[in-house]
Amino acid sequence: MSTEFLSALSALEKEKGIDKSILIDAIENALVSAYKKNYGSVQDVRVEVDDTSGAYRVFAKKTVVETVEDDDAEISLADAQKINIAYEPGDVIEMEVTPGSFGRIAAQTAKQVVVHRLREAERGIVFEKFIEREGEVMTASIHRVDKSSVLLELDGAEGMMPAAECIPGERYNINDHIKVYVMEVRKTTKGPQIIVSRTHPGLLKRLFEIEVPEIMQNIVHIKSIAREAGSRTKIAVYSEDENVDPVGSCVGQKGSRIDRIVAEIGNEKIDVIPWSADPIEFIANSLRPAKVLMVQINESEKAAKVVVPDYQLSLAIGREGQNARLAAKLTGWKIDIKSQSQIEEALFSDDGSEEPEADDDLEYDSFFDDDIDTDLNDGEDSGDLDIIEDDKLEE
Repeated sequence: MSTEFLSALSALEKEKGIDKSILIDAIENALVSAYKKNYGSVQDVRVEVDDTSGAYRVFAKKTVVETVEDDDAEISLADAQKINIAYEPGDVIEMEVTPGSFGRIAAQTAKQVVVHRLREAERGIVFEKFIEREGEVMTASIHRVDKSSVLLELDGAEGMMPAAECIPGERYNINDHIKVYVMEVRKTTKGPQIIVSRTHPGLLKRLFEIEVPEIMQNIVHIKSIAREAGSRTKIAVYSEDENVDPVGSCVGQKGSRIDRIVAEIGNEKIDVIPWSADPIEFIANSLRPAKVLMVQINESEKAAKVVVPDYQLSLAIGREGQNARLAAKLTGWKIDIKSQSQIEEALFSDDGSEEPEADDDLEYDSFFDDDIDTDLNDGEDSGDLDIIEDDKLEE
């Protein structure tokens, strides 16, 4: 091999990012295959390539025996002792068997081996590169669109977004640039398979980290996310710094920060909710923009009953139950929403039937919105709301 060939290897190393030692190893293996192909040898052969001069040498291992039966694998004791008098039967000698040249078929075999090893090395580099980027957001260019998936060009590699990970109703055009969430990197026989998503809640989390410096600085924390991609998302945020408004930080001045995120995900609605360690307050917050009168929780069943004004019932439940469903996902609680009139009817019905006994496991507490002043007992405006206690239920 010439120095020009070694220069080509160095150029290939820079272009593909494959270490030169891997390329040399591939060539050595290729020459082993070529030697065996050309000379029909099954002996144990090793090739050594000088990475400075490009010279190569072929070595074969032979076993020292008294009587030679296989010239390719054995050497007589007399011939072995000509090399070194210390050799004895059973010893293994490595002898140089470098040929003057390789045949055409052998050269083709060597080429195939080198190409195969280079492809394997390139796939390995891509896998190692992207396995470290699982859970991150990347910008991708749309390469092809079909019914089952969207194929994307992803920083020099091909990514696949299955139909289930596409935002419903979103249109994908060839060469468009979109942000995607790297869900998984798999090793396959055809190379690494990079699975990306536009519907994963992690996409929203990473976009908020990019747009909101307070989140990257751990001043504001994202506690939970509930998402129905293409329609609506609720995200709960919290800050230990009393001087920082976590919701305001995420929304930005005149909505500048959240508007950029919304534009990136196809104008999906996003509700930013203040998180609270108090489940009653958190559940009430989760139902925003609906106003909540009262929350009753059952810790053992992790279930909550929520009372809202009559005119807020449809808003609290949401279209096809979406608002209530997202609130339940966000908080991790089962939420049963009732209107004020439904509660009044159940508590103060005059049909003569006995009221049910209070459940000892049910913790009655309340959460009131400052903008609502309504009394459950008479339905008229009042300055305060009473907490419904067990003894009042029995009365």
